[in-house]
Amino acid sequence: MNGPAVRCFIAIDLTSDVRAAIARAQTRVRTAAAHADVRWVDPAQFHLTLKFLGAVPDGRVAAVSAAVEAAVADTSPVGLVAAGLGGFPSLKSARVLWAGITAGVPELAELAAAIDRALTPLGFPPEGRPFRGHLTIGRVRSPRAGRALAAAVEVAGASAFGSWTASEVVLYESRLKPTGAVYTPVSRHPLRGVGS
Repeated sequence: MNGPAVRCFIAIDLTSDVRAAIARAQTRVRTAAAHADVRWVDPAQFHLTLKFLGAVPDGRVAAVSAAVEAAVADTSPVGLVAAGLGGFPSLKSARVLWAGITAGVPELAELAAAIDRALTPLGFPPEGRPFRGHLTIGRVRSPRAGRALAAAVEVAGASAFGSWTASEVVLYESRLKPTGAVYTPVSRHPLRGVGS
């Protein structure tokens, strides 16, 4: 890796069928609100973020990876369901468009909290907001055609995108390119717990 630091985040990957279902909904929104000013996320980059770390010095990446491994080792795989579309902070004034997670959220919140606790000693402050499981599908750059966008999200979002079992957590590196961010796995951490 070149440079003194890398942008990193910790996430859960999707299965190809869930990814494809969300991509179809994203395409419906893009088509219905063609004039909206949105930077759409490439479906190949869809993921469920557990923690965004920001710039991590090259020399600390291994320590972060080890902390994540320790934090998730006793966690059981998590059954998840993706369904519905929405926006943060609200659909009418959305800055982020998302696909929702409707099952497995308490387990995800617990996993995110365990990762938070493991990384705090390494200098990463714990999240100030409660965990909200979601998959970012677009970032709204301006309110242009906002009403059409909100209507399109409501229509396309009334569907389920599928279920899957998350069996690992991934530490990703994020590189910003002119075409958008490119995410590369740094380390993978299996969820090996046997359940309660």
